[in-house]
Amino acid sequence: MHFASDVDNLSNVRGKPKPQARSGCPVSISLERFGDRWSLLIIRDLMVRGFRTFREFQESGEGIATNILANRLQKLEARGIITAEVQETDRRRVNYRLTEKGIDLAPVLLELLIWGAKHEQTGASCTLIDKMAEDREKVLAEVRRRWRERDSTPLLPKPGGGFGPYWHEPDERPDRPHS
Repeated sequence: MHFASDVDNLSNVRGKPKPQARSGCPVSISLERFGDRWSLLIIRDLMVRGFRTFREFQESGEGIATNILANRLQKLEARGIITAEVQETDRRRVNYRLTEKGIDLAPVLLELLIWGAKHEQTGASCTLIDKMAEDREKVLAEVRRRWRERDSTPLLPKPGGGFGPYWHEPDERPDRPHS
């Protein structure tokens, strides 16, 4: 098992000791690896929105600064969660892709999505979330299939439109908490 990484802090100040893991707890270690919101949103966008490029992440509607985005992409790649692949048709462009380690986060993100929609005010379709909650295994199988086949068709809508197979028009009352 691999509990420590040489890339725990890519922006280490010279002479400053590398931070140690707080505990041997798997949750704590996992959160140290990818637990900030930006990293999780990048993983979400790769997994369910079909995003692949720096520009798509930057224009996702989340408001991430370019320096933060570049840093998180670098950290995720260094930790083996994503890989950067030079685009064959334009060698100046890079496409990001989840690794097997990254796609294994699909159940975690699905549960976060369901939990957030159930307990918080969101713009997510209650019908969609109910369907995803009822068919967790089907949703996860579809996410894995898309990853395996390199299918970047969005599972969820991209900001501003575009629908995946599990997406329906928003509920008539989108401000209604999911129950």
